[in-house]
Amino acid sequence: MPEIQTMGSNQEEKVIEQPLIVNQHQQQEEAKEERDDGLPKSLIRCLYVGHFLSRWSARMWEFSVALYMINIWPNSLLLTALYGIVESGSIALFGPIIGEWVDRLTYVKVLQLWSFTQNLSFVVAGGNVIALLACSDLKSTHFMTFSLLVGVTYFSGAVGVLSTLAGTILIEREWVVVISEDQPPGVLTKLNSVIRRIDLACKLFAPVFSGFIISFISLTASAIALAVWNIVSVGLQYCLLISVYNGIPALSEKERRIASSTNDPEQSTADPELTKSLLSQDANDSVATENTGRGGIIERVLKLPCFNAWKVYLKQDVVLPGVALALLYFTVLSFGSLMTAALEWEGIPAYVIGIARGISATIGIAATFTYPILQSHILTLRTGLWSIWSQWSFLLLCVGSIWVKNGKASASMLMAGVAASRLGLWMFDLAVIQQMQDHVRESDRCVVGGVQNSLQSAMDLMGYVVGVIVPNPEEFWELILVSFSVVTCAGLLYTFHIWRVRKHLFHFEKLYGLFPCLMRSS
Repeated sequence: MPEIQTMGSNQEEKVIEQPLIVNQHQQQEEAKEERDDGLPKSLIRCLYVGHFLSRWSARMWEFSVALYMINIWPNSLLLTALYGIVESGSIALFGPIIGEWVDRLTYVKVLQLWSFTQNLSFVVAGGNVIALLACSDLKSTHFMTFSLLVGVTYFSGAVGVLSTLAGTILIEREWVVVISEDQPPGVLTKLNSVIRRIDLACKLFAPVFSGFIISFISLTASAIALAVWNIVSVGLQYCLLISVYNGIPALSEKERRIASSTNDPEQSTADPELTKSLLSQDANDSVATENTGRGGIIERVLKLPCFNAWKVYLKQDVVLPGVALALLYFTVLSFGSLMTAALEWEGIPAYVIGIARGISATIGIAATFTYPILQSHILTLRTGLWSIWSQWSFLLLCVGSIWVKNGKASASMLMAGVAASRLGLWMFDLAVIQQMQDHVRESDRCVVGGVQNSLQSAMDLMGYVVGVIVPNPEEFWELILVSFSVVTCAGLLYTFHIWRVRKHLFHFEKLYGLFPCLMRSS
């Protein structure tokens, strides 16, 4: 009897153990399904949705502001160009400082300031636009009040764009890289592609959404929609992104590692990267304050944060690709403020411009799918080379539109050429960003990102300055030729970088090897 009881108890234990093993296996499979390339899917979705909310606000304002300005001051690109100068000039001037600010503050503090400041600024800008549109005779009756409202609109729009820049550096240049550390090699490429895809999707749908409101309701209704969107989205955006920070240990561990290294003087002096960082340079520059005379003043000026940031940027191996990418921003050949205003003046309805811009963004989204495939076959450097020259080829259509006499046909050619060129543009953008992520040191990453955005905005600023010099929409063809020439210079600069790094552009020996095969086949 005791033996029978023992056998029975063993069988019961086996029966109990088997479900436990099955349950553990099921839990492991479920956990594996809940992870995307080793990362928790739910948190990555939160990152994507939070980024989407931010980018949608920025893209709504980016598209609508040109239409607001040309309706506030009809038959002139002046207000549109002046706003572009204020916005681009702000980023060019404060971009490096924003990069250092993101590098210096904690992730949570940057997230709080970014979310609140961006959304509040766009609410204020939308409110001012509503007032300007509601009082259409304000320019002639109370010009000082009109100028004040326009000035506040410019200021709040620029602050909103600067806040957006801080978020872009935090997500695209910092979090994405930190999250993908210790992950398979393709994870960073995938995250970059999806983040860029979200941005382009907002560039696709936000203008279409705003364009339909403007065309079928009113400009005032679109400004109200902009303000309401930012009021509603600010809390949700912050909650989603703070959950990503709390749920992915790599982000908090990175901050703790930086904090411990900066608080430990022995470790900070032993680490050559930290001793060369901008913050330690600023902390050890007290001797410079004792200098007097012209040389001392110049030395102190050169040690300002913005100059230090530029020195760090210029020492990078990827400076030429960065400059080439920045040159592409010196253009009116995009669905930006100047081209949108020129098309509006030509008589193209707002919803048609929005749809054309949406098609352009759709092609850009296709670039985010094409880039990983092309990069896996010909690597990042050559992907950039093929991309920038494909963009140049499609822009030939825009140059050809200058000689088309029919205004609507010319505008259609212009929009088609710009839209098709987005395939090469955004693949080139991804190629340069990945080169910076791969070749820029961790301690310099945010600073280099800030300077890169500053340089791009400086080039964007030059485009608006040209718009102020040539404000007549009838002479828009001159801006097209200037823009095409700058894209050509960017292509040549990147081609020189490829030759400098690889010592060749094409594998001519492989082409020569084809000739015997062709001769034999003939």
